[in-house]
Formats: sequence, structure tokens, C-alpha cells
Amino acid sequence: MSDTTPAIIADNLSYAYGDEKAVDGISFDVAPGEILGFLGPNGAGKSTTIKMITGQLPPDTGTATVLGMDVVAETTRVQSRIGVCFEDKNLYENMSGRENLVFFARLFGIDGFDADSALERVGLDGRGDDRVKEYSKGLRQRLMLARALVNTPDALFLDEPTDGLDPVSARSVRRIIEEEAERGAAVLLTTHDMHEADELSNRVAFINDGRIVALDTPENLKLRYGRREVRVRVREGDEVRETTVPLADADAGEKLKAAVAAEGLMTIHTEEATLESVFIHLTGRGLD
Repeated sequence: MSDTTPAIIADNLSYAYGDEKAVDGISFDVAPGEILGFLGPNGAGKSTTIKMITGQLPPDTGTATVLGMDVVAETTRVQSRIGVCFEDKNLYENMSGRENLVFFARLFGIDGFDADSALERVGLDGRGDDRVKEYSKGLRQRLMLARALVNTPDALFLDEPTDGLDPVSARSVRRIIEEEAERGAAVLLTTHDMHEADELSNRVAFINDGRIVALDTPENLKLRYGRREVRVRVREGDEVRETTVPLADADAGEKLKAAVAAEGLMTIHTEEATLESVFIHLTGRGLD
């Protein structure tokens, strides 16, 4: 990343629906070219946070800055330079896929928009003339992503971008997200797929009950909170014995050497920490 100035800044953001506080004083930033995974269970405050940062909800406290602009004071300018792909598929169903993209390009003042290339990029080549009401959930999700990229955004907000996609299509979408970050876009990604977050994110933020409980690289979080261990299975007669060697132990090397030297060695399997196990450790619950 050539520019070290954050493209997205959330500073002490809070928001309440009546007496219920949805977001409680959270702060984070996303640099140009960075993918920040924003992870938490349903109702944790993810969607409310994104709505504040994209100018859809004014925060009760704190400020949000995107590309150097205050999202409350300069909402229109901010929204002209960002791309959003929300879980709600707010597409025009009686229009074709191509017409949807051309329409949004015109809203951004883009003349001569190449809708066919945009459709091809998300795997919708050959479906551009079909009305959106004929699209499956997965096809609509791909069109939503294509629409989010119409204006070549400098900041990209993606809410469950691979929801409803088959594994091959999901892999293709992940590659597009990586390409956008490589281009220099700051990406804020929410997902329930911890493997996806681990694969894509430069850093991850865990949000729970409206507060950020951890923010670091996936590797650092797994090393800090996870339990790394090796499981060795050995056959002894008709029985199978399993030995667990925690790698954090001072004598882990000697224990592992002794375990694998036993006769009847069957398997050696590493048990590395996962983001999901770290999240459960920090919050006491999983992503639901």
C-alpha cells in the first residue's frame, strides 16, 4: 500500500435504537489496499456500523471519515466514491442485469459503461438480457457485486458477498475482492465464513454486543488466543492410543519425539487454532 493514510476511519462510533445500544463506542481504520474482516454474530452491530460509515445513519456519538471526508457533512461526495454490496438485494427486478448496471452507471455520471465486461467479470456473461426476477439468489449476489464496482470505488463495503454462491463461484468472488484491494481500494468485509475471513483479511475485527473485542491480523489472533497442538495416534494391539502434545509447552519437542518414536505409529495431525475458536474464546459464543 503506497498510501499509509487510512481510507476509512471510525472514531468512537455509537448508535442506539431507542434504549437498545447497537454500537457502543467502536474505533478502527482501514488503509488503502487493505481488507479488514468485520466479524460478529447476528445483532452484534456490524450492519449498524456500516450504515453509519456509509452515511445512511448519523451516529449518536463519534465520527466516521471515508477518503478524508466526514460522512455526515459530505454524504453525497462520500457515496459517489464508494461501492456497497449489502445482504438485502435491492435490485430492479423487472430490468435485466445489464439494464441494472447501465442505470447505476448513469447515476454516477459514467458514459459508455461496459456492462458486458462487468457481467463477465462476475460470471454473468450470457445472462445480461435476463430479467433480475428470473435470477437465483446466487446470480443476484453476483449482480450486486458487479453493481458495487460500477464506479471503480476507492472504498468497498461488502456484506456477506459470497452468500448463496456455490464453492466455485465463491472462490471467483474472493479473487475479485483481492483484485480490488490490489488496485488500492480499502475493503470492509463482513462474513459469517471464518475460513473466508482468514483467507482474505489482512486484519480482522471481532465485534460483540456493539463493541470490538479484538483487532489484529488473523495469524496474531490465532497465536495469541489459540491452542496449538499435535495429536499422535498409535496402535497398541487392538487399541488405538492418542497423545496430545501442546506446542506451547517448554518440553514440546521431547514429548513429540517420544510420541512419534512409538511402535504402531498411525497418524500425526496438527491442531492449529482457528478464527472461530478464537472468537468463541473471546465472546463465549459462535457466529449465528
